[in-house]
Formats: sequence, C-alpha cells, structure tokens
Amino acid sequence: MIVISVVAALVALALVTQAGIFAVQRAFPPQGRMVEVEGATLHVVDIGPRDAAPPIVMLHGASSNLEAMRRPLGDLLAKNHRVILIDRPGHGWSTRARRQDSTPEIQARMIDEALGKLGIARAIFVVHSWSGALGARIALDHPQRVAGLVMLAPVTHPWRGGVGRYNELIATPVIGALLAYTITLPLGYVLAESGARNVFLPQMMPDGFVRDSATPLLLRPREFIANAYDLVTLKESVAGQVSRYGEISAPVVIIAGEPDKTVSTNIHARPFAATVPNAKLIVLPDLGHMVQNAVPDLVKSEIETMIGGIVPVQAAAD
Repeated sequence: MIVISVVAALVALALVTQAGIFAVQRAFPPQGRMVEVEGATLHVVDIGPRDAAPPIVMLHGASSNLEAMRRPLGDLLAKNHRVILIDRPGHGWSTRARRQDSTPEIQARMIDEALGKLGIARAIFVVHSWSGALGARIALDHPQRVAGLVMLAPVTHPWRGGVGRYNELIATPVIGALLAYTITLPLGYVLAESGARNVFLPQMMPDGFVRDSATPLLLRPREFIANAYDLVTLKESVAGQVSRYGEISAPVVIIAGEPDKTVSTNIHARPFAATVPNAKLIVLPDLGHMVQNAVPDLVKSEIETMIGGIVPVQAAAD
C-alpha cells in the first residue's frame, strides 16, 4: 500500500511538473535568435546600436539566464553600446546535446563559435559568478576574441567544500532525473524568492526580480540538471586552469564585494588579480554577490574606461 501511494504521489508530481514547464515557457518565451554551434543551440539577444564597437558580450552565472545580466546593466549599456547577451549552453533557451558539456572549456568553444557566426571579431566580455571561470577560459583559449574582460564576483579558483547536496543528487544518474522531473519545480516555486533574496545580501533584492530575471526557467528539469552539472564539475575545471592565468594578456577589471557569501573574494578575486598581468581589482566593503544589480553605474564606468584605453588591432600591428 505504501509503495502504491508513493508511486501515485510521484506520478502526480510529474504531471504537475509537466504543466509547470508549459506555464513557465509561455510566461518567459525566447527574446532573441538561435545560433547553431557544435553541440548546442545558443539563444542570443542583440541590443543597442549595431555600429558601436567593440561590442559587449554578457555571460550570466549559475542558476540564471541572460535576463539576469540584461536588467539593469545590459539595458543601461545598450543606450550607447552594442550588447550581446547569451544564454549559456543548457540555460534559458539555449540547449546542449550532452549534460557533460558543463565545463568552461567546452562552453568557451561554443560561445567563440557563436560569436564568429555573428560576425563579432573582438568584444569586451562581462561575466558574473560561475562565468568568471568561463571568461578566464575564453581569454586563455580564444585570446583573439577578447578585447577586455570585466569580471563581477567571479569564480576563478578551487574552494573547500562542495556545491550543495541537492545539486550533487541532481547530477547523479537516475536519482537526479527522478527528482528533477517530480519535486524540483513545485518545490522551487516555494523557495525561489527566499533563495534569490539570500544571494543579494547585504543588498535588498529588487521588487519583482524573480519574475523580471525569468528565474522560473531554471526549474524546468532539463535546465535544473544542466545547472547541477555545471556546479558539480566547476571545482575540477578551475583547478585545471589556475596555472595558466598568468597567460591572460587582455586588460581585466574585477569588481567584488567584501561581504559576498556566495563567492569568496579572498578565495577567487584577490588571487586572480594577483596572477593576471593587466588586472585591476575593485573590492567594495558593503557589496554582495549581485554586482550588476547593486552598482551598475560603476560597472558601466569601468567598461567605458576599458573601451577608451583599447588600442585597435590594426594600430597595434602598425
């Protein structure tokens, strides 16, 4: 009898999840174009004046999508700059063929290919959190693409501990799929607001952030699983690239907060800045993890200063 009850409950949750997927995708449809690359289809939103150079490419962190970079920072930059926002592989409306395509190395290759198809030769990359490792990898493996790198509360180095037991379970074959296709979406709706609020501390989360950032897209099973894989494989990935950081030649600006409880500034931003030759580190005493929301004007100012100091490729060659 107990077994029958458990099976019935799982079936009911699976049906609720399917209905939830339909509702979420209707509420937050894709806003841009799809670009086919090897191993993925990437959702790209291109805003701002097309003739403004260099363009700015924005890459979001874990548990989010391109909308987390668009408001307010992307929209602010797009008043005077061309801004390319990309859903990372497996997130938002981007896909990836294999869950194992979760490393910064593979995602850097996909993004580099997409930018080539968009005709973007060089760009300023603005990366947040998880994508700190991705931005560093792009600068290492595809340096010709990177005119500059602006890193917001970036992950760059290995850390002690894990990434949460639930993420580890979701990344476990069979068990992860069972959880993702039954309880994750209903439970996530209950916990999304409080979880997002904690990431903002000590700042207050803006009203309507969960809705405006299309965060509920994360609760879809395929994206939740992809996100879990990104997180559980990240430590090994950054451990494998740390020794190369001294090779980064592009100008780099890192903005982080002293009280950030999500990504430690002492573990990541400070040692990264000490290793990279052309790095500028800004650490604010009262800034949390969501740098792009808390100090968008500062980020914009640093980006524009960086753009003003970039020597055109042809001029540098001469």
